Amino acid sequence: MDNSEIIKKLERPTGKVDVVLDTDTFNEIDDQYALAYMIQSEEKFNILGVYAAPFLNHHSVSPKEGMEKSYDEILNVYKLLNRPEFKEITFKGSTEFLVNAEPKLSDAVAHLIQTALAHSSENPLYVIGIAAATNIATAILLEPKIVDHIVVLWLGGLGYEWHNNLSFNCRQDLVAARVLLDTPLPLVQFPGMGVISAFTTTGPELEYWLKGKNSFCDYMVAKTEEEAKITNLRNGGEVWSRALWDVVPIGWLLGDEFMKDKLVNSPIMQDNHYYSQDFRRHFIKYVYFVERDKLLEDLFKKLANITSI
Repeated sequence: MDNSEIIKKLERPTGKVDVVLDTDTFNEIDDQYALAYMIQSEEKFNILGVYAAPFLNHHSVSPKEGMEKSYDEILNVYKLLNRPEFKEITFKGSTEFLVNAEPKLSDAVAHLIQTALAHSSENPLYVIGIAAATNIATAILLEPKIVDHIVVLWLGGLGYEWHNNLSFNCRQDLVAARVLLDTPLPLVQFPGMGVISAFTTTGPELEYWLKGKNSFCDYMVAKTEEEAKITNLRNGGEVWSRALWDVVPIGWLLGDEFMKDKLVNSPIMQDNHYYSQDFRRHFIKYVYFVERDKLLEDLFKKLANITSI
């Protein structure tokens, strides 16, 4: 795919779009916000699939357990939203990270390939990745034709001016990250520290906007405050805010008033967790600013409007 076609496909779409979401939902607390935000924005999204992604940290003993816990948490979000019908389009993903770019089929990957191939270059499938890129990269490696049928929105990497590139989603699966960035395809990158890190909320905001509104909101307020206390104990502080990283890619599709982006040459992910540049590489879109207040207001109002159990 040449740059002219990539640039055309990276224009923000108007009207309703077909989407799938790839999420490590049990990893932190922001995936749940993102999933609910997407479901509450059905005027924009025709949701065709939700995929559980692997992760490995203090919440899981292996990538497989991380994926399994994420799948269960996705179903828990559906229950709180009173939207059980989405279980039919929810699939378990990879049980391990890519090693030497040797892909293995999973239910999520199979569904992504099938769904992507049912779309066209003129009517692409928007693939929203808010986890390690394992599932998405595996699908590309197993069926390279899908790059002509998709636009990928990926939360991964850090800001280009940040002092390193120790992004969680990159470190989890560097091979997968390289597949996304090295393959000429329409990709929107949402970098963490230095850019998306500005999209934060605080306890008083959650208490004011969400507490008491519905079961999902009460669950998320409690869960967010619990995670904040754990972080405070580790860091020795009392004042806290939490970045809701994973919400931002959803917001990019909802309107151009929520963030600013630009075309850049796709960066190279190095083994030492730094970027390098080659200006001969294909273009991607790089989000460099988030309108924090506008996006947070839209998120809070939609979540508060949930009619849940």
